[in-house]
Amino acid sequence: MENTPKILYEDNHLLVAVKPAGVLSQSDSTGDPDMLTLLKSYLVEKYNKPGEAYLGLLHRLDRPVRGVMVFAKTSKCAGRISEQIRNRTIEKRYRAIVYGAFDEEKKGQIKSYLSKDSRTNLVEVFATKEEAPKEAKACHLDYEVVGQGRIGGVPVSLVLIDLHTGRSHQIRAQLASIGHPIVGDRKYGKGPNRFAGDILLESFWLGLDHPVSKERMVFQVPLSDEEPWSQFK
Repeated sequence: MENTPKILYEDNHLLVAVKPAGVLSQSDSTGDPDMLTLLKSYLVEKYNKPGEAYLGLLHRLDRPVRGVMVFAKTSKCAGRISEQIRNRTIEKRYRAIVYGAFDEEKKGQIKSYLSKDSRTNLVEVFATKEEAPKEAKACHLDYEVVGQGRIGGVPVSLVLIDLHTGRSHQIRAQLASIGHPIVGDRKYGKGPNRFAGDILLESFWLGLDHPVSKERMVFQVPLSDEEPWSQFK
């Protein structure tokens, strides 16, 4: 199918694909394209299935974020992969281009508390548990600065991110809270220039145990040849 997302891997048990920036993980009230619907249509057409194909949504990426997603093709595998997610044996790594140069250490961690306002779909970051509202959740990520560049004359940095918790908007809000908002982030990124493109955040690496063979599998997407990513190659 012409609109099918890029497939990285497929067998009888799971399907791994790349979600483009701007595509939803699953359908919502907008009716805009979403990964689950697109991939179900791909399976129906490829295997000439009657009716709708089964495909289990196991995790989500924010709409503006590009990245690797894994889907289950059977309910048994959905349960097994979901268990890996709960036990945090699935590894996901992200990369982002953020505003500013890091004068401090090239590696660091951010530990804070996030509270989400369901009305505005925004999260607020609190440095300590004492100042956070009762419903706030602890969040932790590690980052490493791996490149320096410029966009429109403004200094930017390429950072790799390992999540220890998977809260909504966590990476975007936590990086903005330390003064390094992600370029192109219109929710949390009050950067020094008006970047017109997509948010420069990608879930580029995913590792999991195959739900049947138990083999460790790793999927990743290379750094883009397009600007501004290409300046870090």
